[in-house]
Order: sequence, then C-alpha cells, then structure tokens
Amino acid sequence: MLGTNKNYHPFDSEALDNVQPGVTTARDIVDLFGAPTEVVEMSNGNAYLYQRSIAKGTVVWLVIVSFGNYDTQVDQIVFFFDKNDVLTHYGMSLNAKNAKFGLPF
Repeated sequence: MLGTNKNYHPFDSEALDNVQPGVTTARDIVDLFGAPTEVVEMSNGNAYLYQRSIAKGTVVWLVIVSFGNYDTQVDQIVFFFDKNDVLTHYGMSLNAKNAKFGLPF
C-alpha cells in the first residue's frame, strides 16, 4: 500500500526574485507568500518561517507481520527582519521533492 500526505505547493520563484534585503518589508513578504507558518520573536527583530512538506509512506502486510516506511521532506524559507520590519537576510532549504516511497528494510 502506498500513501501520500501533502501539505505542499511550491514556493513561487518569481516572488523570491522580488525579495531584497534592506528594501523588502515584513508586509511585502506576507503579501507575496501569505501568512507565515510561524513567527519567531528575537531580541533584534522577528523571523518569519514558511514551511511546505510532502510525506510518502509504504506499508507491506504479510499475514501476521507488517512493515512500514514513512519519509517526510520539507521546503522551508526563513526571512529575518530588523526592529523596523525591514528584511535583513533570508535562507531556504528545498528538499520536499526528495520524498520517496521505499521498502522498510
């Protein structure tokens, strides 16, 4: 049996082209990407975390014994803002496409 749990739509590469440290504001990021998955308050500003994931699972039933494998991969972007809500820098990790079905052994 194979199954997929999707909380995923890819980040818009054109929207990322419009992001510029020192210019882009927190409001601009929300307009481009929607509400963040999480907001982290820091001593010198805030960080907005955006996360998308794909999970794929495989289960094999052999009468009495069952084996399973579950792989979750994530696309994540974190935007860091100063106290004036101006973007200072951002980082990303795009691994969701690497989620795989697999045998549990």
